Amino acid sequence: QVQTVVSGGGLVQAGGSLRLSCAAPGFTFNTAVVAWFRQASGKDRELVARISWSDRNTDSTFYADFVKRRFTNSRNNAKNKVKLQKNSQKPEDTAAYCCAAGETESQYAYWGQGTQVAVSS
Repeated sequence: QVQTVVSGGGLVQAGGSLRLSCAAPGFTFNTAVVAWFRQASGKDRELVARISWSDRNTDSTFYADFVKRRFTNSRNNAKNKVKLQKNSQKPEDTAAYCCAAGETESQYAYWGQGTQVAVSS
């Protein structure tokens, strides 16, 4: 059974950077849809960023307004991973982050346990 695996979480000070990495052994990421979600304590899960393969044979990215110009989502095809570079972090970025992957944006076939990120003020 394919599951996503996230690495790179931890504690960071406000304004600092952290990089998360998503892998899914047994599934190829090259043209897959890979999305990052987060869930803060007591809140609903929310979409953070998503990378898709467009019909122009290039990556298409989506970012939630609350992370635009701070987070960058990109593929590393050589390592079959997707990374989320999180810069200028804020205390409100504190949450459990997970990634999901699939063939389309409407349905993610693969999920896994996420990683905790804590941003101190």
